[in-house]
Amino acid sequence: MPMSAQQIKNFIEEALPDSKVEIEDLKGDGDHYSATVTSKSFLGKTRVEQHKMVYDSLRGRMGSELHALKLKTITE
Repeated sequence: MPMSAQQIKNFIEEALPDSKVEIEDLKGDGDHYSATVTSKSFLGKTRVEQHKMVYDSLRGRMGSELHALKLKTITE
C-alpha cells in the first residue's frame, strides 16, 4: 500500500524535529514523490549523510511502501 505525502512528512519531521518539509506527489499515483527538507541537523554533514538521515527516518519503507523519493536537502 502506498504512503501518503502526509505520512512521509510526519516520519521526517518526527526524526528531524527542527526540519521544514515540503512533499510533492510527482505522478499523482501516491508512489513517486519529491521531498525538500531543510534542517539545521544537516550542518557539517555531506549530502550523502543528509540523504541517509532522511531515508533512515522512513524506517525501511523506502523500496516497499514508498517506491521513489526524489530528495533535496538544504542546511539551514
